[in-house]
Amino acid sequence: MFDLSGLTALVTGAGQGVGRGVAAALATRGAAVAVNDILGERAREVCDELNLHRPGSAVAAPFDVTDLRSVLEAVRALPAIDILVNNAGVGGAEPMRVERFRSMDPENWEGPIRVNLHGVMNCCHAVVDPMCERGWGRIITISSGAGTAGTRIGVSPYAAGKGGGIAFTRALALEVARDGVTANTLALGLMTNEADEIDSALARSIPVGRVGSPQDVGAACVWLASREAGWVTGQTIEINGGSITT
Repeated sequence: MFDLSGLTALVTGAGQGVGRGVAAALATRGAAVAVNDILGERAREVCDELNLHRPGSAVAAPFDVTDLRSVLEAVRALPAIDILVNNAGVGGAEPMRVERFRSMDPENWEGPIRVNLHGVMNCCHAVVDPMCERGWGRIITISSGAGTAGTRIGVSPYAAGKGGGIAFTRALALEVARDGVTANTLALGLMTNEADEIDSALARSIPVGRVGSPQDVGAACVWLASREAGWVTGQTIEINGGSITT
């Protein structure tokens, strides 16, 4: 079950954190993985690690998801993409800028929107037509509880970008459902790659008693990317240890 052999996946922002865990999980299940990161060195490092365990399972694909031309050129140079995981984003492994919207410089709105929304749209634009033509594809967007509930004060542009990615993925799912392509979102709660910023008492307040890990997200992506998950589309699944708020 959940055998991804013969499939090719593109994981954006896979040079660290959650994306790295997702890339490893997909490769372990047999997928060939194109490891994207804006920094080529990070992408190649992850590829070396994956190829050490399974030779030939990974290739580096460095590009900026906000640059549509670069995205299209990179995808054209890769084998046909069967699985796209939109993981690249701001506010994940890097410290998030926290500032109330009422005092925020409008110039600071653009970055989170471009990466968390436009980046998702650019990557989907590059792969969705070929998926539909082949009659099969899986699109998974990594989002955040901030995009579903807006529960953190001071991250409104981040929440807007993540919420936009959720809405876009849902709408895209409806467009391509009859073409054999599914599109779903994982809305993450507190993760270990934010551990330095998480108070231990807050972590203990999560119902399962711990923060999430890249492996937790990777396992969910394996399921959604699988042939067995073909009837699951247009969904936003909260991966948060049972938390009501994130």
